[in-house]
Amino acid sequence: MSRIILASQSPRRQELIGCILSDFEVIVSEAEETLPDGIAPVDVPGYLAGVKAQAVAAEHPDDIVIGADTVVILDDQVLGKPKDADDAFRMLRSLSGKAHTVITGCAIIQDGRMTTFADHTRVEFYPLSDREILDYIATGEPFDKAGAYGIQGRGCVLVKRIEGDFFNVMGLPVARLKREMERVGALPQ
Repeated sequence: MSRIILASQSPRRQELIGCILSDFEVIVSEAEETLPDGIAPVDVPGYLAGVKAQAVAAEHPDDIVIGADTVVILDDQVLGKPKDADDAFRMLRSLSGKAHTVITGCAIIQDGRMTTFADHTRVEFYPLSDREILDYIATGEPFDKAGAYGIQGRGCVLVKRIEGDFFNVMGLPVARLKREMERVGALPQ
């Protein structure tokens, strides 16, 4: 029987996939996340999810592998994880008082076939003071998160409203992933 492997080191994704599966393994992808020239920002998370899943599936071809990647897009620019506190400040300042899009791409590989999809959620921030931004950065929370915030943590106080899947913003659109896994036969319906 095939194992289901999550190709992600994200503790949030590991927690969220537990809403679908009680039995899965985590194998972190060591793939280099290099983007091809000219890739559109909206295509980045699906592409990177596929790269991660393919790297793990190459070592575990008899198993079902799930990869995921999340990006924040503001004004057609991808905001990844901040490099340092200054980068986090710059990102949060740019998000202040504006709406942005969070896209999580997912890839499911089974029997050598890959299915990908991406889920989009619109997130609007309140206007933020420099003090609010600095206080949030001081928590340490922004440093391992796309766009320098975590909606499920202390970053929730930055968010005015969302349109779409809350869990997508956390890093895994659980309900859609379940349905896609059922559709491709990776889960019984």
